[in-house]
Parts: sequence; C-alpha cells; structure tokens
Amino acid sequence: QGQLVESGGALVQPGGSLRLSCAASGFDFGYYDMKWYRQAPGKDREWVASIPSTGDSPQYTDSVAGRFTISRDNGKKMVYLQMRSLKPEDTAVYYCNGEPRFWGTSYWGQGTQVTVSS
Repeated sequence: QGQLVESGGALVQPGGSLRLSCAASGFDFGYYDMKWYRQAPGKDREWVASIPSTGDSPQYTDSVAGRFTISRDNGKKMVYLQMRSLKPEDTAVYYCNGEPRFWGTSYWGQGTQVTVSS
C-alpha cells in the first residue's frame, strides 16, 4: 500500500524560510511525477509546484515562482519544497501528491500546516 507522509510545517514569520519534506513508500517512486498542493482556509486546494519523475523542468504556480523550489531524491524516495520569502498568503495546509507517469494509483499525503504570521 503506497503512502506519502509530509513533514516540516510550522509557524514562521513573514520573510522567513521553511522546507517541507514528503516521504514516499510502497510504490515505485521513480515512475511518479510529484506535486505540491496547498489549501488555505475557506479556499479550494490549489496546485503549487510539480517535478517530473526525471527531476528536470520543475514548474510553479505564478504566486510562488522565484520563491519556492521543488526537488526530489529518487534514491531516498523523498520530495522537498523549499520555501523562501514567505508571505501571510502562503498560509495553508500543504499536501504532497504523486501521479503515475504511465499507469497506477495516485497518492496524497495527509498534509502539513504552514502558518506565516508575525
């Protein structure tokens, strides 16, 4: 049974940095494209960043481009989201998502809370 477990969420001041981690297990991580989503209170879940199974050409939503960096370590079955210059509007529950490149099951983590506030 595949699983994704996020960690690293915290309370941070505006302008601060935080690194989220997502540990994968139980599926062939190297054949999965990995994504981060977030959901703020009262809002729909939104896509934040993606990195393909090969690790090249990551993509970002406009509001985080230049501030966030997605990366992955296929050997450790980990995906990361480095967040810098955090803003209050980045406050949300952040979710890790795995989508199979060819076929298989999609996976979601349980989420980790990021709060940006002074």
